[in-house]
Amino acid sequence: MSTKNPNMTKAQRREAARAEALALREKEQQRDKRNRIITLSVLAAALVALAVVVWFILREGEKKTVDEVPLSEVSMPATAQDDGGIPVGADRVAGSTNEGAPVVDVYLDYMCPVCGQFEQINAADIDTMIDDGDATVVYHPVTILDRLSQGTEYSTRSAAASAYVADQAPEAFAEYNALLFANQPAENSEGLTDEQLASYAEEAGADSSIADAIADGTARTTFGQYVYSATKEISDSVDRFGTPYVLVDGEVIGIQTWSEPGALADTVAAASSEG
Repeated sequence: MSTKNPNMTKAQRREAARAEALALREKEQQRDKRNRIITLSVLAAALVALAVVVWFILREGEKKTVDEVPLSEVSMPATAQDDGGIPVGADRVAGSTNEGAPVVDVYLDYMCPVCGQFEQINAADIDTMIDDGDATVVYHPVTILDRLSQGTEYSTRSAAASAYVADQAPEAFAEYNALLFANQPAENSEGLTDEQLASYAEEAGADSSIADAIADGTARTTFGQYVYSATKEISDSVDRFGTPYVLVDGEVIGIQTWSEPGALADTVAAASSEG
């Protein structure tokens, strides 16, 4: 009812004015409430988005445990050579060599199925060559297949564990390398757990403190940068680098050779006679 109606009494006009004022206040209150809801909703959405961004940044920061550092500037296992490789000679201790014998360099990824094939075909010959002093075998654990372990970065974890054993229990390194291939997980699986990696270290002869360091991530913290830098160095220096990458006295030995049982040993024998 309008307060401007001439037929209304003064009391009716006052009552109508109060009713209009009350309706206006209610409308303003509803508008204010709606605006508060919209504002709070936008603020809540912004806070959620901010929380997601912060979580992502922190998560990425936790994942990034390595930097673009040259191999020559990183901490390597005490038994490693300047090129990052870990040699094994007749005494079966990491860091030892068979003086004067041909050098077999093997770049390997513990997730790589073709590396597993190389191990199956050539492990016995390699053991014989090492034990007889006919070759020094230099192992280069690299990490090119982290992307195929469902986010667990198995290649890095296993390579760092191998490096840790080479550093802390060099007498167990060769056996540990063999055990990692004997129990090799499939590509596109999560790989072995850190606890499993630790158990194989003990089986290879490392003591429990070394196994504990592998299980709790200390090994990865210690040598994650080393295996990353070693991988980057060889990847940058070789076209289409892949594993296994095998050399005898610096000459690349392709799959056509090493996939034939006995062929690697023949190649090493030929290199020895030429030397």
